[in-house]
Amino acid sequence: MTRRPALLLAVLLPALALAHGHPGNIDPASPDAWQYRLCGEMATVAIQALHDRDRGRPLKTFPEDGSPAARIANDIARRVFEEPQISSPKKAETFGRGYCMERLQKQD
Repeated sequence: MTRRPALLLAVLLPALALAHGHPGNIDPASPDAWQYRLCGEMATVAIQALHDRDRGRPLKTFPEDGSPAARIANDIARRVFEEPQISSPKKAETFGRGYCMERLQKQD
């Protein structure tokens, strides 16, 4: 009987981690792998922008190089600075990842 809770936790913990918003492993051979990696980086950009905003630092922008990455990063940072509803690292991460995926889907 004591093994059941341990087994249940072993089965449920990975599912709970994914449900909590942590991305799973991405197959590098997948044609969409670059999008997931890029949007993971954009989540980090959003969190950094939130920290900068909360500490009274100026908005940091990335030089435009013609790729979607710099444009999306600048849009995300600008929106984090403008939107008081983005008030926690988790909200910033969710916004950054979601905004990135939305923009990449529109480009297809």
